[in-house]
Amino acid sequence: MTNRGAAMGWIANIVAGLIGAWIGQGLLGTWGPSLAGMALIPSIIGAIILVLIVSLVVGRTSKK
Repeated sequence: MTNRGAAMGWIANIVAGLIGAWIGQGLLGTWGPSLAGMALIPSIIGAIILVLIVSLVVGRTSKK
């Protein structure tokens, strides 16, 4: 396991994941299987991208 999420904490990772899921579904649409009213594949893609971006930004600012 990597230490990427350590800079943010688990609550911030969950929030970034939920926001990323919402953005991913908004940008990529509602294709693929859905669960609880959310399209899974676009939501997962959006969440991964946003969590990585936020982790990189927070990681860079905490190293300075």
